[in-house]
Amino acid sequence: MALSIWEMLAIFGAGTAAGAMNTVVGSGTLITFPVLLATGLPPITANVSNALGLVPGSISGAIGYRSELKGQTARVLRLGVAALLGGLAGAILLLTLPSEAFDAIVPVLIGIALLLVLFQPRIGAAVQRRREANGTEAPPHGGAALLVGFFLASVYGGYFGAAQGVLYISLMGLLLNETLQRINAVKNVLSAVVNGVAAVFFLFVAEFDWTAVLLIAVGSTIGGQIGAKVGRRLPPALLRGVIIAVGIVAILHLTLK
Repeated sequence: MALSIWEMLAIFGAGTAAGAMNTVVGSGTLITFPVLLATGLPPITANVSNALGLVPGSISGAIGYRSELKGQTARVLRLGVAALLGGLAGAILLLTLPSEAFDAIVPVLIGIALLLVLFQPRIGAAVQRRREANGTEAPPHGGAALLVGFFLASVYGGYFGAAQGVLYISLMGLLLNETLQRINAVKNVLSAVVNGVAAVFFLFVAEFDWTAVLLIAVGSTIGGQIGAKVGRRLPPALLRGVIIAVGIVAILHLTLK
């Protein structure tokens, strides 16, 4: 379908905003997906076009956080395998399952993730005290629990992806002894992995709108750099507040749509 100049500008603007939001916390899909639907694209085509277009933005955001990624190569590779497999599974499910399959459980998952993000400093301190009392240490990369959690979160990410970043941050915040900014840097890389594998899969089996894809791609690339500059300067408490606010919006969007 042919897009008007105003529709193209709206998609480009939404892509820029989504790229920035994804880099800071995630949930950029909540901006781009409704705009694509408003232009008349069918839901599956809009979802696929959105996934393809946001890949460059995820890569851009990861590059913007490259300083925070130092010393985390092994962790990224380990979690990247789980993210890749989960993202592929989610992409397959998108084309085989009705949307109602995820509608009921996703808001609950995001709500739990928000509680973990909110109370993560207290939970982390309590866990650390228990480990010290028992003379044990945390697995350096989160252990099997984080791998399983990432796989499941990535299945959802490949399927739709709204608030995927919130799920990632909550899992890593609970199971890793790292600062929120370094966790966010890993989140950006793994979001790029999930979006990328889903995009490659969609290229061969799904319909998409190339104009929408290119507009979101350019916009999200610019937005990724903007988001990195803003997000890296946010103090932990404020960044945590932004994550919670975005997660609440995601829950409202998913439950009231």
